[in-house]
Amino acid sequence: MLELAHLVTKAGTLTDSEVMLIVLGLIDVVMIANLLIMVIIGGYETFVSRLDLEEHPDQPEWLSHVNAGVLKVKLAVALISISSIHLLRTFINAPHVEDRVIIAQVAIHIAFLFSAIAIAYTDKIMMQTLVAGKH
Repeated sequence: MLELAHLVTKAGTLTDSEVMLIVLGLIDVVMIANLLIMVIIGGYETFVSRLDLEEHPDQPEWLSHVNAGVLKVKLAVALISISSIHLLRTFINAPHVEDRVIIAQVAIHIAFLFSAIAIAYTDKIMMQTLVAGKH
């Protein structure tokens, strides 16, 4: 909220880079909020009780086929998206950031990417095993 107030009150005096950094910060907050909602609703639907939202206009599209594997993959993709926003903010602000910080953030982002690929591949293998076991 502080970033939004800063953007509104200083709109005429901010440079393009400052506006981009503030907007990326706002996007980051929204993505984290969406991630929390997705984990809360998906976790409840998967591990506690069905929400019975079939045919309801507000039902999220992904909720109809959610399971623990799908939830993990969606969580990994959301973390990669959030990491990408952080990395973009760092690149825009690169002259003011130490090289070791940039390298560490790139390494963390790459670790997120490889983890997501591993999780998705593992989920794919598990689903193939379940389908093959039913035949």
